[in-house]
Amino acid sequence: MRSSLAIIYGLVGIASALSSPLFASDDVPVAHSESCFIDGVDEQLTCGYVPVPENYQQPDGKQIDIHYAILPAVTEGKRPDPLLILAGGPGQAATELAPMIAKIFEPVRKKRDIVLIDQRGTGASNPLQCEVQHADELMQTDDPDNLRKMAANCLAKLTDTDTLQYTTLNSIRDFEQVRKALDIAHFNLYGGSYGTRVGLKYLQHYPESVRTATLDAVAPPQVVIGPFGLHGSLAFNLMLEDCQKQPGCARTFPDLTGDYQEVMKRLATTEVKLDANDPLTNEPIEMLLTPGRFGSIIRLALYSPMSRQLLPYTIHQAAVENYQPLLGLMGSTTVAAQNSIYLGLMLSVVCSEDLPRASDELLAQDANNDFIGGQTGEAFKALCSAWPAQPVDESWAEPVQSDKPVLLLSGTQDPVTPPRWGDIAARTLPNSKHLVASHASHTIASHTCANRIIAKFIEAGSVESLDGDCLKQRVAQPFVLNVNGEGL
Repeated sequence: MRSSLAIIYGLVGIASALSSPLFASDDVPVAHSESCFIDGVDEQLTCGYVPVPENYQQPDGKQIDIHYAILPAVTEGKRPDPLLILAGGPGQAATELAPMIAKIFEPVRKKRDIVLIDQRGTGASNPLQCEVQHADELMQTDDPDNLRKMAANCLAKLTDTDTLQYTTLNSIRDFEQVRKALDIAHFNLYGGSYGTRVGLKYLQHYPESVRTATLDAVAPPQVVIGPFGLHGSLAFNLMLEDCQKQPGCARTFPDLTGDYQEVMKRLATTEVKLDANDPLTNEPIEMLLTPGRFGSIIRLALYSPMSRQLLPYTIHQAAVENYQPLLGLMGSTTVAAQNSIYLGLMLSVVCSEDLPRASDELLAQDANNDFIGGQTGEAFKALCSAWPAQPVDESWAEPVQSDKPVLLLSGTQDPVTPPRWGDIAARTLPNSKHLVASHASHTIASHTCANRIIAKFIEAGSVESLDGDCLKQRVAQPFVLNVNGEGL
C-alpha cells in the first residue's frame, strides 16, 4: 500500500561489524536490462533488474528482483562514476522520482549517468503494497485502532513476504549487487532525508564503493525518526514569527496562533465533513476533517517554501470555517507526496530501527508542544504494534566514521531534519562540509542553488573549494494574503 497517512509522513535488521562488508560473494550478479520510458521523462532510458536473495542468510532461498533505471549523461566523454540516488521516506521509490531527479540534477547529467534503484519494498522491487480504499481512509477518525487495523490488513496481504528482511542494511546489500552487475567501480551518492541515513550506512559498510556522498536533510543513525512533533513545532513557530516580520502578513493575520488553536478545538468537538477530490484518483469524495488530519496537512506544507507561503491565509480561512484553501493545500505537490510512500517498507524500517529506540522520555519531550503534540510518535506506536519488528542492537546508533568527501546540506526552516542533525553527523566525518541554506526547508537541492553546488562537488571530488554563499543570499518570500495571491 502506498501510504496516504499524512499523520506519519517522514522522512522514511541487526547491524553487523561496522567495518566489514554485509554480504560478500565471488559470484558476479547478472543485470537484466532493456530500453524503457518513464512517465515524465521525454527520452529513452535503460531499465532493468538484478535478482537478489530476500534473506541474505539464505542465498539459495526466495529471490526478489531489484529494479533500476539509468538516466544517461547528455554529453560525450562521460565520467565512469555515476550518481546514485538514495530515495527518502522511508518508502519512496527512486524510479518514481525520475522526472524530478532529471530536472534537479541536470548539471550533474552533463558528465555523469544517474542511477535510480528502487529500494526493496518500493516501486518495482517487490513492493510492499496493499491496496486500500483511500476514500474510506479519509473518513476515519484519529483513533489509533484505525491505524492498527490498517497495518494488520496490509500485513495480511503480504503472505509470501518476510517483512523482517526489508531493512536499511539489506537495501545497501542490494545496491552493492546492482553496482557489481553494472560493472561500476564507484558511486557518487546523493541521499535526501531518510536517504541520508542509507548513504551513511553505505559509507560505513562499503567505503570502497563510494567516491563522494551528498547528504541533504541529514538523519544520522544516532537520532530517532518517527516522532516529529518537536521539530514540526519549531518550524511552525518560525513560520508564525516570519509572518509577524512582514507588515502585510502581520496586519492581515494578527492572531495566527489563536486561529490555529481555534480550528483544532472546533475539530475536536464538532464533526466537519468536506466535499473534496481524492488526492490519489481525483474522484469526488467526502472527507472527515479531524484535528490530526488538519495538523498533518499544515505540517506537511512546511516541507516546501512554496506551500509554506500559503499557510497564514489557509489557517485564517479555516478559522472562519472556509476550508477551500485547505483542500487546495491538501492537493498540492508537497502534501500529496505522502501518497508515494510504500507503507510496508516504511513500517519494516521504522518499527525495527527507530521506534524501539524511542524512550518514554524522548516521546514525552517530542509531545511537549502546542502544534501537533505527539501524534506522529503515537501513530507509529499504533502501526508498529501490528507489524513484525526485530529491534536493532546498540551498534546501530553508533556514529558513522568516514574520511570520504561528504557534503552535508540543511535548511533553516526544515520541519523534520533540523540543521543540528547535520552538525551531529559532521563530528565523525573529518572530510566533510556542512552548508545551511537560509529560508529553505526540507531537501534543499529541490529549491535552492544547492543542485549546482552538488555538481561542482562531485566534479571536484572534494569539499575544499566549495562556495555556499548563494545559499546564504536567499531572502524570505512574501506570504500569500488573499485569494488573489497578493503578498507583501
